[in-house]
Amino acid sequence: MIKAILIEDERIIAEEFKRILFRVSAETEIIDTFSTVQESIDYFSQNEPPDLIFSDVQLPDGTSFDIFNRVNIKSPVVFVTAYDNFIVNAFEHNGIDYLLKPVDEKDLVKAIARYKTLESHFSQRQSFVNSFLYKPKMRLVVRKGIENIALKVDDIVIAYTENKIVYVLDRDGRKYLSDKNLAELYQQLDNRVFFRANRQYIINIGFVKSYKTYEKVKLQVDLTLPLLHHHIVISQETAPDFRKWMNGD
Repeated sequence: MIKAILIEDERIIAEEFKRILFRVSAETEIIDTFSTVQESIDYFSQNEPPDLIFSDVQLPDGTSFDIFNRVNIKSPVVFVTAYDNFIVNAFEHNGIDYLLKPVDEKDLVKAIARYKTLESHFSQRQSFVNSFLYKPKMRLVVRKGIENIALKVDDIVIAYTENKIVYVLDRDGRKYLSDKNLAELYQQLDNRVFFRANRQYIINIGFVKSYKTYEKVKLQVDLTLPLLHHHIVISQETAPDFRKWMNGD
């Protein structure tokens, strides 16, 4: 079964899309539907990513690209829109297909087939990609005043947002500014070393001292820097992934 999310602000169009999808691919299940950027961000920030996302582009509070810029989502996306002028942006945001409204059943069948082909290819080739193609950055360019600094990635303890500004903190407690949002920053980091703890924090495994149960279902992470007064909490939904990350799974 393919678990999918639908992002569409017009209820009638959303219901019609679900009916068409059921006719052409009964194995694809829409597990939830969202109509705004903020609803989608709230969901993806707290839940496991779906297998596939179907998304309109223009939403009442922005575009769906705003969602993918603010949350690190690795699910493939089939964009479904009435306009053809977003196609370049679509394929820069996990897009695997671009369907125009009204959706043609044959085009939707092709989109599902493309997803299955990609899923099969990448599941078989993942170890090759990880071993030979994936080259995480060794340095990140950050700012201190007017100075641009090439900071060693190994020296980064945390990256975090505060009042919509992204800061990077190094092992010596020095704080820098990043011009990238947290999602963009996370995409540049090795996810074997760095973990997106929540919407506010990215943490480096090399500086994790310990973690413990917090509020019965969450986890609280303690870092090795004694003067680092940041309260980092892992949600109940994210906790299993955090434990796997800590164990190197």
